[in-house]
Amino acid sequence: MKKVLSLVSCLFLALTLTAQRDTTGSANARSTSFPPVSLLLPDGKTYYTQKDLPADKAVLVMLFNPSCTHCQQETEEITRNINKFSNIHILMCTPMPLDSMLAFRKKYNLAKYSNIVVTQDSRVQMPSYYMISNLPFLAFYNRKRQLIGTHEGSISLEKLLAKFKN
Repeated sequence: MKKVLSLVSCLFLALTLTAQRDTTGSANARSTSFPPVSLLLPDGKTYYTQKDLPADKAVLVMLFNPSCTHCQQETEEITRNINKFSNIHILMCTPMPLDSMLAFRKKYNLAKYSNIVVTQDSRVQMPSYYMISNLPFLAFYNRKRQLIGTHEGSISLEKLLAKFKN
């Protein structure tokens, strides 16, 4: 009787754990292509889409919150080393209000960099697409717009750039 009860308990536990498993998958499992999004540009009228990506560059997508200390540090590190990103298009996205995105853009003088585009994810599409839990969130795409990796939280400049060398 104990063996039957143990077997039933194990079976019940296995079914319970399977029922709790995340079946939606991560961004890597769900899609390796660039997300079909419309991101509001600083003018507050125009939208940035997949069609606006430069054809000849790899893409770094950075989801950020303007008040996030780690996001600020990551932005400072990128701008201090912008010469190392000459072949990388940087798309920065925030779901926060447009005025805070504009203040962040101004604070770090991001408009002066031709390879950085700062946008507002006004429809909050990106966090659910990538299923993120920490900021900054980085998604790395090769020139063919295929996802080659993601990272949540702070990352060193060396590790960030190494993602594009593989």
